[in-house]
Amino acid sequence: MLTKLKSASFIGIDGFIVDVEVDIRKGLPVYTVVGLPEASVKESKERVKLALKNSACYFADDRITVNLAPADIKKEGTNFDLPIATGILCSTNQIPQDKIKNFLIIGELSLDGAIKSVKGILPMMLAAKKYGLKNVIVPFKNRIEASAIEGLNVYPVKTLFEMLSFFKGVHNILPVKIDEKDVFTDTNQEEPDMEDVIGQDFAKRAIEVATSGGHNILMIGPPGSGKTMIAKRIPSILPSLSFEEAIEVSKIFSIEGLLKDKIVKKRPFRSPHHTSSYAGLVGGGQKARPGDITLAHNGVLFLDELPEFKKNVLEVLRQPLEDNKITISRATARITYPADFMLVAAMNPCPCGFLGDKNKECKCSNFEINRYRNKISGPLMDRIDIQVEVPGLSYKEMTSNKKSESSASIKRRVEGAREIQKKRFKSQKKCFYNSQMTTKEIKLFCEVDKSAKKILQNATDKFSFSARTYNKILKIARTIADMDTFISKQEFNILNERHILEAIQYKTKDLCA
Repeated sequence: MLTKLKSASFIGIDGFIVDVEVDIRKGLPVYTVVGLPEASVKESKERVKLALKNSACYFADDRITVNLAPADIKKEGTNFDLPIATGILCSTNQIPQDKIKNFLIIGELSLDGAIKSVKGILPMMLAAKKYGLKNVIVPFKNRIEASAIEGLNVYPVKTLFEMLSFFKGVHNILPVKIDEKDVFTDTNQEEPDMEDVIGQDFAKRAIEVATSGGHNILMIGPPGSGKTMIAKRIPSILPSLSFEEAIEVSKIFSIEGLLKDKIVKKRPFRSPHHTSSYAGLVGGGQKARPGDITLAHNGVLFLDELPEFKKNVLEVLRQPLEDNKITISRATARITYPADFMLVAAMNPCPCGFLGDKNKECKCSNFEINRYRNKISGPLMDRIDIQVEVPGLSYKEMTSNKKSESSASIKRRVEGAREIQKKRFKSQKKCFYNSQMTTKEIKLFCEVDKSAKKILQNATDKFSFSARTYNKILKIARTIADMDTFISKQEFNILNERHILEAIQYKTKDLCA
């Protein structure tokens, strides 16, 4: 007897519908799974067989054929266990076929019949909604994640026997009803606050400019000057994720199994160690999994001790920094992951870390300094919008009672500047904040007055700025002008001397200029 039902899987961060076809006929006991199943799908045969028997269900010792369509797409994961078991139950008349007609079924089975959580529920729920399916059976532990998508009736099940009883009408399972506030509520864990950072007003100003316009930033300073401390507090001043951004970030975390009970609401902060491999940072491996640059999507990627990263790992960042995505090619698939992150990097000015320090003498030779700095290529440095010096603190600064500004106060200004950009780029399809402006948008929104043009010309001649650096100065100046607009409530449609001068000083620290 042939049974057809719906399940789902995912490629990259996008889900797709899978038709599960189960046919049972008289013959020698053979259990076959076709449709490009990988190892974990093939192993489902034993899990399904024992789960059915341990749940007091009948398992036919006949010729069983399971087809997963479309057959030209590789099927991975353990989420087909439950739909295959359901198909066998229907084909042996233990569940009426008309009961499963409008359901999408997902879940992994334990040998005792318990239903375990699976990865990638969120993209699969989005695929179900797009396909027009309204009723879904999911593992109980995935219920909150699945219910984040409106328009779906989510039925959570704990065991195979519970699902069997539900379809036979013996046991009633109510669809999950969870308030959106419960799904998206932030945890109560306190974030590090900018008010903890003593001094470093210039660096904090640069950070505020960077976050206001989505610019990449490099902090250069001796050990202990506060670079890492500042970086870890950047998420606390970034605008909150919108609903669309939260869903996109949650999809990435979902396929990696990193999503907890609630949907991601805070912007991601990824800080890989400098020994991180190519695949760990940018993604890859046999199954083309996402790396840290994708897990940092819509958030912050912090690279501490930047020159200590392998050069080939750093060079691959050039494409995602320009295109906001990364494409991973393998023999069986070509997957594109989103990678729209704010790059925050930190490094010492030299190997010992004390070049230019007022209190400690640098012991590095010129050769050692140049070799250290040359680990970062010019093209990569060209893609970092802001370079700022973070000097060591004096005793007076460290013991000062001056209270630093809180993250909440800075965040209000950042959100105000971002809101101005949102309105400006309303008609632009791929531009949401200043750092994303192309040459076309720069010409439209970065007009410079006469005196500022003269300053920009002199600086370009003196520092030999590239065309990319020149455009980045205009983008930074546009962000500074937006910050002034929010604070003063006076529009700065034309960039003036002050905007250009501040923007230029964030580029003159360029190690490869």
